[in-house]
Amino acid sequence: MTNKKDLWILTEERPKDSVLQTIIGRFCQDYGIGFFANPLRIIPLIKDEKFTFSYQVLGIDSPNIGNIYIKTVSGSSSFVDFLVYFQEYEPVPADIPLYAIEETKTDDSESRNTGVYQRCTKFVYIDYFYDDVKKIMLYDLQIPQKLIATKTNIFGSRLLATCSVEVLGKVQTDEQGQAFTSIDELIECKNSMKQPPAGNVPINITKYNDRIEISGRLVKAESLSHDPNIGALTIIAKALRVLGWEKDIVITQHGLTDRMLTKRNKFIHIANRLDIKLQGLNIPNNNEHPDYWRYEDRGEKLATIFIHLVVESFTRGYSIFENHAGCEKSYFKNSNGDVVPLAKYSDRDAYKAGDKSKIAHIPDLILVDVERLEIINIEGKTYANRFNGIAELLNYDFIEDTYIRPQYPEYSIQRTVVVYGSKETEIVEIEVSFMLNEKGQMILGIQAPKLFNQAITNLLDYWTKGKTSTL
Repeated sequence: MTNKKDLWILTEERPKDSVLQTIIGRFCQDYGIGFFANPLRIIPLIKDEKFTFSYQVLGIDSPNIGNIYIKTVSGSSSFVDFLVYFQEYEPVPADIPLYAIEETKTDDSESRNTGVYQRCTKFVYIDYFYDDVKKIMLYDLQIPQKLIATKTNIFGSRLLATCSVEVLGKVQTDEQGQAFTSIDELIECKNSMKQPPAGNVPINITKYNDRIEISGRLVKAESLSHDPNIGALTIIAKALRVLGWEKDIVITQHGLTDRMLTKRNKFIHIANRLDIKLQGLNIPNNNEHPDYWRYEDRGEKLATIFIHLVVESFTRGYSIFENHAGCEKSYFKNSNGDVVPLAKYSDRDAYKAGDKSKIAHIPDLILVDVERLEIINIEGKTYANRFNGIAELLNYDFIEDTYIRPQYPEYSIQRTVVVYGSKETEIVEIEVSFMLNEKGQMILGIQAPKLFNQAITNLLDYWTKGKTSTL
């Protein structure tokens, strides 16, 4: 046993090497810790041939860090992507993290609103659980950054700076990193921006003696779910409070009705905390969660993330697309290494006209087996919902015909289901190729891809044969 502290990284996401390198490097820089870095490997921890639901990061050598562990967690509401702890024992929700990190691949070049606003809610929400945590917005850009930031991005970046959120991973101008120094400066900056097209509700801020009104539409699909505007109005209200505004903050032109105000909605949580009002409506008292997070023990992504990491650490296989449940959707990787976003619809016009069958069904994970020239399209489900996953396999024609076959013409394609859950130790359905059960047992189906068999065999050999490389 080592008496050195361990670095714990808790996440809802599939941990990526590039993001981990940034997080670990930043931690070591802030705390004056020297280290040697090699290519990272993320290894599932196995005991008695069972997965312990923990991963270890290999490739960082430091006399001041014991081990680096990753655990999959689930947030109570609006949860950041990573919490980082440095301590001798496994974290519990009462422990205070060193960092709260939100990661995004989205830049102005893809969406001016999504990149800066959509995730702002998370930084506001976490303050009410861990008010002293260091907050970081981490850009893991996979496409070139837009050369000139939009006014929207500049304003959003300044709001983040006002709320003590640091930006990493992209070039920022001095203006973007400059916090607002007064309420009037913030209002003037926002209201000087170009107005949206006619018919859209602009986000405008009006200051009165007894209140500040912020216009902004919050309704989408007959519910309180307009995420970019929820983020924008939330971070504006938070910045106004930081700058000293103690009177009413009222959201106008929101488009909501009373029936849309559910107690568990993330905006309702924050509205109660920041004392935000909705014009013409009464905001209900929310059902407060006692803890910010819990260890994940029920979701399908426990299995899909596991098979993803095992394949990439113990075979030559790799992912060309991932959309693990509750995680950020990646780009699709072409055969030349370029990345492209997948279409949301097989026929956008028909979908918008009401034909919901034109939505583009996408797998949770697409793996490439370079040794056997095979593409594996994976649908993740809980064990209880495995038959839904089997049915979903019938819907991948569009993604295969539009993206996979043109880019990987010499590869065969297999569709399969990966499940998590139950205490079962056998797989009955031939469409199910892998099951991670509640005890951590790793069970392969009779028609599992050879890549899966190779990955699991090499993983077990690693732990039973002296941890030497099996690649």
